Amino acid sequence: MSRKLDSLVQTQMAVAVFKSPLRGEYPRNNRMEGKQPVGRRRVFVQTETGCVLGMELDRSDSAHTVKRRLQVALNFPAEQSSLTFGDVELKNDLSAIRNDSPLLLTRNYLHRSSSTPCLSPTGKDLQQRDKSGPIEILGHSDSFNVLKVVVKDIVKAIKMGVDPVPVHSGLGGAYYFRNPRGENVAIVKPTDEEPFAPNNPKGFVGKALGQPGLKRSVRVGETGFREVVAYLLDHDHFANVPPTALVKITHSVFNVNDGVNRNRPHKNLVSKIASCQQFIRHDFDASDHGTSSFPVSSVHRIGILDIRIFNTDRHAGNLLVRKLDGIGRFGQMELIPIDHGLCLPETLEDPYFEWIHWPQASIPFSEDELEYIQKLDPMKDCEMLRRELPMIREACLRVLVLCTIFLKEAAAFGLCLAEIGEMMSREFRAGEEEPSELEVICLEARRLIAERELSSPKSDVRDAEFQFDIDFEEPELDLNPKMATDDFMSRAPFQLGNGCVSNHFPLSKLEECFEEDEEESEEETEQPC
Repeated sequence: MSRKLDSLVQTQMAVAVFKSPLRGEYPRNNRMEGKQPVGRRRVFVQTETGCVLGMELDRSDSAHTVKRRLQVALNFPAEQSSLTFGDVELKNDLSAIRNDSPLLLTRNYLHRSSSTPCLSPTGKDLQQRDKSGPIEILGHSDSFNVLKVVVKDIVKAIKMGVDPVPVHSGLGGAYYFRNPRGENVAIVKPTDEEPFAPNNPKGFVGKALGQPGLKRSVRVGETGFREVVAYLLDHDHFANVPPTALVKITHSVFNVNDGVNRNRPHKNLVSKIASCQQFIRHDFDASDHGTSSFPVSSVHRIGILDIRIFNTDRHAGNLLVRKLDGIGRFGQMELIPIDHGLCLPETLEDPYFEWIHWPQASIPFSEDELEYIQKLDPMKDCEMLRRELPMIREACLRVLVLCTIFLKEAAAFGLCLAEIGEMMSREFRAGEEEPSELEVICLEARRLIAERELSSPKSDVRDAEFQFDIDFEEPELDLNPKMATDDFMSRAPFQLGNGCVSNHFPLSKLEECFEEDEEESEEETEQPC
């Protein structure tokens, strides 16, 4: 498919995005506005090094009083620090904070060293200051009812002396929590033990919570709530994502990189904010089996979810396979997608969809699948996520809205799963990275908006911005010249990812005329693209 801006498909898709509620009708970040003051609530405050403390808030409490309590309880210096709630920095008024909300306390100046200990209360202090139980689900959705039963089993097992078991694979800290019979029933991933997080148990440390992480568009400490996002967006259990919730959990098994607790026979209790996912019994993962035997419907349903959430890490290793008949004949297996921590990045970058290479992805969608796609409502999804995960960033929601609209329009246009995935993936030619079809469509939509705003002087251009850049300031990486557009686009707030070379090699099909365009661009290397 040609990447020319006057391409029929691209122009129609751009017009669809242009007409969608992504601009003026898109709900702005009003989560802190119009809220009625509430009475006593419980919140969980996490420092940038991973310490967590639950505390009760009165109506009169402010961010300053919360900081003072933390300074006393955790010996955390509260001066020149910020208390944040997703995108929002909290000042004095905390009336909009919901019950069981996780807050983050960060330094405003020098980044904390990765060797700085995470000061947690002792077991006795914890009981005096934090009245929460050993496991608390952060959220009140009925979707978490399944996990409430699992949590009860885990608490019972812990009281019986059945301790969790660390997971040795992967880059981050993860733990199997068990029931009284010693069976794995949940996998828990603390946010402060993610790759590069302060308490990572496998040596991948060096950043504070809230800084750009393994992928620059996904911050350290924020993969956990993305796991929950994938579950909440899997309406009617369409893609088979296991039940997942954000929890505040306390146990001595967790890792703390303070040089003291490690290798001690009796460690102190440590509280963490973590994702908790129900453990699903399975026979193997997709990397251990020929993919041609997987049901078409399972591949399609997982692919539809991956497109909606712009999954940047869908490989065979995070697709569990369970035999339904004990043998595994064609059509007698089911796929269980896991590990969604790198979905919904704050910028458009290069996704990774391994199923693009699978023959099932080239088969047209069924009527049921098309009906499911047609009924998707990204505005309702955003409102639901703001309600259940109020710390989610608006940049993530914008990506969700954009990708859902793109999926709906592409499916209605008659494209199959593989074609949609290819349009979202970047092309690598001669070691250089080209923008994806989706990114080109967004740029065309920007051009259409800019033209309309120029012809309507009374309109406010700011209302039409496609704001996909990350708001954390780091030394800028040089963008590949191929990733640049014209001078107007390079000055616009829309950002084409991080400019880093990716290990993903998408299979986008280009028409022969694009080769002529490339030859022309080589002759103009001294001019901006």
